[in-house]
Amino acid sequence: MTTGLVVIGCGGHGREVLTIARAVNEASLRPRWHLLGVVDDRPTEENLKRLQRLDVPYLGDVAWLRDAAPDVHHVIGIGDPRIRRAVARRVDGYPTPAASLVHPAATIGPDTRHGPGFVAFPGARVTTNVTIGRHVHLNQNATVGHDSTLADFVGVNPLAAVSGDCDLAEGVLIGTTAAVLQGLRVGRDSTVGAGACVVRDVPDQVVVKGVPAR
Repeated sequence: MTTGLVVIGCGGHGREVLTIARAVNEASLRPRWHLLGVVDDRPTEENLKRLQRLDVPYLGDVAWLRDAAPDVHHVIGIGDPRIRRAVARRVDGYPTPAASLVHPAATIGPDTRHGPGFVAFPGARVTTNVTIGRHVHLNQNATVGHDSTLADFVGVNPLAAVSGDCDLAEGVLIGTTAAVLQGLRVGRDSTVGAGACVVRDVPDQVVVKGVPAR
């Protein structure tokens, strides 16, 4: 029996998320998700055309979920962790629970726990004994090492590497190809720029970039 699924966001990230749902179905003997469509408060005309080319309906604004059946799930397809958090707070009171999606080409190791809304893109790798919060997104070919903790709304962009025993606080964004070395902490709502290498703890609400990251 399939479960109805609605993706929030018809931008590029959201359309990638809906392809993960399709990949999960294709890899299963019994399809897991019935993709109902996408909701977005301010879709651009170009993104609506792209959505149409994927043969996915645009359902309306996010408030569409407010009156959805309780067996319908949602997943937030928004790349920016802070916007993802704001959307989650808005829809938490709606009847639709958050779905988690793990692409068949992602690897999730043993004793790894994740909260609702977790999305693992193709090629994402999580090793072992990792704790992952709500609405965390691991993008293409991102890696997370042993004993790490990723709090709610963390985003790890493509090809980024989070080493073992790292602590990423709520709302952290790790940029494309960036690296966080073992045992380090990145503070709440901080951003590690693309290609940066974090060699010491990062405080809350800052942007660091470069090698080493400053």
